[in-house]
Amino acid sequence: MTGFIREFETRTREFIERHQLLRADAPVVVALSGGADSVALLAVLHRLGFDCRAAHCNFHLRGEESMRDMRHCQQLCEDMGVDLYVRDFDVEGRRAATGESVEMACRELRYAWFADLLDREGAQAVAVGHHCEDRAETFMLNLMRGAGITGLVSMRPRSGDVVRPLLPFTRAEIERYLHDLDLDFIVDSSNAGNEYRRNRLRNIIFPALEDAFPGALESVLRTVANLEESHGLYNEIVQSKRAEYFDGKVLQLGSLSSEAHALTLLFEFLRPSGFTFTQCSNILDAANSSGQKFVSPDGKVLAEVNHGVLEIRGADVLSQEERDEYPVNMSRDIIEPVRINVSRNPVENFCNERLGPSVAYFDAEALNGSPHWALRHWRKGDRIIPFGSRASKLVSDIFAGAKLSAAQKRAAWILTRNGEPVWIAGLRNSAAFPVGPGTKQYIRLHIILTDINQD
Repeated sequence: MTGFIREFETRTREFIERHQLLRADAPVVVALSGGADSVALLAVLHRLGFDCRAAHCNFHLRGEESMRDMRHCQQLCEDMGVDLYVRDFDVEGRRAATGESVEMACRELRYAWFADLLDREGAQAVAVGHHCEDRAETFMLNLMRGAGITGLVSMRPRSGDVVRPLLPFTRAEIERYLHDLDLDFIVDSSNAGNEYRRNRLRNIIFPALEDAFPGALESVLRTVANLEESHGLYNEIVQSKRAEYFDGKVLQLGSLSSEAHALTLLFEFLRPSGFTFTQCSNILDAANSSGQKFVSPDGKVLAEVNHGVLEIRGADVLSQEERDEYPVNMSRDIIEPVRINVSRNPVENFCNERLGPSVAYFDAEALNGSPHWALRHWRKGDRIIPFGSRASKLVSDIFAGAKLSAAQKRAAWILTRNGEPVWIAGLRNSAAFPVGPGTKQYIRLHIILTDINQD
């Protein structure tokens, strides 16, 4: 045994013990892709004496490469004497049903299966091979999304049933450990491309940062460690306030709104139910209204505002159509589910920019009376009065005239006011609330990075 092997295994054992990640008296499911990180994870846990059960996901996304990865994992586990479970997944079938990205579909399929394995094997945890550079990448990705302190320290040693014993190590240390053990690993060819954001960070952004600011990776990791220290105190305050305002089903929204950091607190209360920061901002704005409903992005949780009280319950009480709606606040830029810049302007500034249906204008009178604004996809029977016309037209006929494919029709976003379509974003403006001689102020909407005439 080389000195480095001994050092690597000692550091791993100490990290596991310090964070109480694993016990010696129960199996652990090890996520095994065949790459360096997962091979090293299986090797070190097996050599430390843990009862490992390897789990390999075959997503069949890279043809023969996917089969090569599976065969490598089978041979590795046979050589180690470790039980291996393999599951084949239909990623495209799930995406067709859910509309998820490839990354999200794979993640959901993977962790649902891991949960089943935990139950079947009586295992204590699922171990994954994330290392310190993965942690730095996750920090940067969440930073670019505008995450709060909880999001910035999201890749922690333990997240529920998922543990990360290799967080102290760099990729170079992991590969050296495998070299000293004479263990092979496979390289996923997709890691060399920059199609995914994480790959762009790994292959372009971090090398550029290191070149301009030597030691950038270490600095990011120190920042994460510092934030973890702060997060403990932050979480204590959040839990104290939670006990004051929220019992898990009813939230005293009106009282909470007087707090100096009401939005941050509301987000922390509702984040476990899947609500986004933007949704929480809209909920807070609706604190004094009645009947406004907000649905978590996964469609599972409903939050309804009634005169200063927010009631949380399962979204099964809603119809599928209601579940698919995204209430929006027309007093600020819309971030979800699609980016739309919103501005309110004096009519003296009005100028038809000739940007086509990517920009829409409404008389600001459209905002009077606290109407319910929402974004959603097309529904059978939807009608809209196109700009320049007096008669309504079926949205489906507008789609047909634009020669949209079925996928493009499903992807199109429709802005509604009190349930009535008033803009097919990026495709057709409507005659609703036009800017005219009596207009004093107008609303300008500009949809960003969207062209529904492209696949």
